[in-house]
Amino acid sequence: MIEELVPVEVATAETFDDPPEAELFDAEAEEIATAVAKRRREFTSGRWCAHRAMRALGVEPVPLLRGERGAPRWPSEVVGSITHCAGYRGAAVARSREVRSVGIDAEEHQPLPGGVLDVVSRPEEREHLAELAARDPGTCWDRILFSCKESIYKTWYPVTGEWLGFEDATLEFGAGTFSARLHKSAAGLTGFTGRWLARDGLVLSAIALQG
Repeated sequence: MIEELVPVEVATAETFDDPPEAELFDAEAEEIATAVAKRRREFTSGRWCAHRAMRALGVEPVPLLRGERGAPRWPSEVVGSITHCAGYRGAAVARSREVRSVGIDAEEHQPLPGGVLDVVSRPEEREHLAELAARDPGTCWDRILFSCKESIYKTWYPVTGEWLGFEDATLEFGAGTFSARLHKSAAGLTGFTGRWLARDGLVLSAIALQG
């Protein structure tokens, strides 16, 4: 699914369960040795997807250890993103000489818990979502907004090294696309465009920042 949302320069891998053959490098396994079983499964399957995506890109996989804020530390020649939710694990990678940053996110296609939308959205976005819901009530637009904002942060942070809050971006949606206007700037970034899909009980979003 995720390959439908990214350009050809980006290699992807995904799984809809936790494959028994999924393995970690020793250094990766050490990082989660004391984590609960659910976290170990998510981490293992996500890293397994990332290793497969790197091979598809023609890059030999290496241990992807956690950096600041828990983000994977990619080799210098690679940019990438990993995501997981119930029923989905995925990764997207590209060569850093071709793509500046990648951000992907997966969510269950369900409404956000009560009160969460007010925290993750701006008033103008809530008006926009209400208009979309009136035309397409079967789509969980609040969850799509949340997913797209997660992809925005995952794209922003590796480039800037700075925090970006939910309130720091205003999103507008098209048919399978979104655009984001940023309310803070760094590293020359003032906005993003990306793609999303809702299918088979999942919401996926992705950004590949080029140039």
